[in-house]
Amino acid sequence: MLSVRHGARAVEFYKAAFGATEIYRVEDPGGSVVSRLSVDGAEFWLSDESPEHDNFSPESLGGGSVRMILTVPDPDAMFARALAAGAREVSAVQDEPYGWRVGRVVDPFGHHWEIGRPIP
Repeated sequence: MLSVRHGARAVEFYKAAFGATEIYRVEDPGGSVVSRLSVDGAEFWLSDESPEHDNFSPESLGGGSVRMILTVPDPDAMFARALAAGAREVSAVQDEPYGWRVGRVVDPFGHHWEIGRPIP
């Protein structure tokens, strides 16, 4: 589960950046969201941070401690889509010597995503 600030905006970003579909959502009267999303069948959850439950976003911590790896057929296209939606490039998509074509972005909420595929 990804902890974010502004969960509703995060859901919209992941839809625009990765083509995510929202499978489940609960929203409290104050606007905090818990959502289950899917990108081509790969599911993940997100929620608004809740410091009272020790759930902090990368924005609160000054950075994240994990990277999500998104394996897609066309990493170049998905990478460009993520940038157009507001992600920031960390490293460009390129063929790596360990057999992957991969690039890395950081989303507007501080989470890092490696977008790639194995090279046949």
